[in-house]
Order: sequence, then structure tokens, then C-alpha cells
Amino acid sequence: MLLEALNFAATYLISPRKRAGEINSSVTLWARARRCSKDWAQHEANSKAFILQAIDTLPQRRVAVVLGSGLLRDVPIEALSKRFREVRLYDLQHLASVRAWTAMRGLRNLSFENRDLSGYRAGAGPLAFLQSVPDIDLVISANLLSQIGVGISRLVKSEPGLPEDSVARLIEAHIDGLSALAARTCLITDVSYEVIDRSGKVLERDDLMHGVTLPAHQLEWQWPVAPLGELDPNYRAVHRVMATMPAQASPARPLP
Repeated sequence: MLLEALNFAATYLISPRKRAGEINSSVTLWARARRCSKDWAQHEANSKAFILQAIDTLPQRRVAVVLGSGLLRDVPIEALSKRFREVRLYDLQHLASVRAWTAMRGLRNLSFENRDLSGYRAGAGPLAFLQSVPDIDLVISANLLSQIGVGISRLVKSEPGLPEDSVARLIEAHIDGLSALAARTCLITDVSYEVIDRSGKVLERDDLMHGVTLPAHQLEWQWPVAPLGELDPNYRAVHRVMATMPAQASPARPLP
């Protein structure tokens, strides 16, 4: 608990978004990732390998963007830093511990930008802001899309008058926003989950995409988000993850 408290306090001091709830959620995820590191290792390796495949398809490597950069556990951040001139990281919050780790690793070409990526309050599309960023060759949406759904679902319940299809609309807007970019895009997201008891019986399952159809995926795998004992000694939660590289709107030209 002491490490979590220190991380919270340090992050609050340096964050341009001084919102305790957001920072606490990030610290809670950071703590869970540490506890579940062995169970999450294959998921993280799969995500990194898929992103490295996307990098290998590029004719040039100027600016890379990571949407939902968070803890940087599921993106090959050192490879991105070495292969690109600049790497822009976008998320609601970036923990002080994550910033410190990248500094110790000498990753000097990273920029941390705190931003609400849900599109809930965006006048234009949720990713329209990227249209004004020059020289982007790769945009990665890293295990973010389902979290947009979770956050907006809470708003639908708490804010009267918010349309019930708001979640699906914003998930679709994120996918459409990626497709509209003139850059290689890489979408990795958990799309559904199951709660399973010790005998293997499925107690609960749900669609994290709220009925939205994703582009055809190249890979999928299981992510044991909460192994036995993490949430309850009698059940575990397993998420299904898909990874895809949607078609580019207008492929970037190779360097002469």
C-alpha cells in the first residue's frame, strides 16, 4: 500500500489532469499488473509482437502514436523509441513510476500527453486531433477500446438523458477514426470476457464491444485478467483479445 500511495502522490503532483479518481484507477491497475505479472506475460508478449509486425510493414518511421499508453506494459516502447524519431503517448493519466522508468531507460524521444480519448466531449471525431500532428507513420490503439466502453457505460447510468447507444457510437467512432488516418494503424483490444469458476463452469459472459463489429482480425488470444484469488478465491476472469491492422486511408509514401 505504501508504494501505491507514493505513486499516487507523485503522479498527482506532476499531472496536468489533477483528478484523483483517474489517478487512483491507474495506480490500482499498476498494482494489479504487478501482482498478476506472470498471468499477464503472454498477453503482453502477444501485444508487443503484433505491434512489432506493424512496424515492419512501414516504408518510413518518423512519428509513432500510442493511444491508451497507460503502463507501457503491452507496447514495445523501447523498440518504438529506437526506431522512430518521436513517440507520442496519449492517455488519461501517466503514472510517475512509468515516467521515471522511461527516463532511467534513456528513452528521451517520448512525449506524455494526458487526454480523454473517449470522444465523449469531442466536437469532432475522437481522433480528429491527430489530423494536425505531422509525420505520423504509425498509430497504435493499445487495449483502450474496451475501457472507453466501460467508462461511457458508467456515464450512461449516471447522466440522465444520455442516449443508451452512446457506448456503441463511441466505439464505432474510435474505429472509424483509426480508419480515417493516413498512417498504418494497429488496433488491439479485449472484445469479451467470461467469469469462470474452479470447475470450469462459465458464470458470466459479456460483449465488451456492445454489438459493434470490428475489422477483420489477424490474431486473437485469451488474457487472464483476474486469475483465481485476484478478485475472488473461487473464480477467474478471462478476456478474449483481438489484434488487427485496419486498411490505411491513404498509405504514406516511402522516403526517396
